[in-house]
Amino acid sequence: SPAGMVLSVLVILLLSMLYEAIKMGKALLLRRALLALPHSLSQESLVEPEEGDPGSAQGRWFGYHVGQTLFHVVQVVLGYMVMLAVMSYNAWIFLGAILGSTLGYFL
Repeated sequence: SPAGMVLSVLVILLLSMLYEAIKMGKALLLRRALLALPHSLSQESLVEPEEGDPGSAQGRWFGYHVGQTLFHVVQVVLGYMVMLAVMSYNAWIFLGAILGSTLGYFL
């Protein structure tokens, strides 16, 4: 039905926009992870952190790395979902994916 097609195109458009937002989130987490690393490789930064030091650079970096991993998994799943929708060879679905990707990147 026409209403079902419009809803399908809208869902694919939103999934494509979300895919682009996840890409941006992953890039921001990478930037924060790199800023969390020690700036120099002095003896103080190479020694093991104290047991009770939750704010250590290594601990923050690990948290950012776990966040990046979760973002990556969501990005791969969304990417494959959009790809499967496009592989239906429906021109409207294809245009919805392209428009969603464009809007997501722009925003």
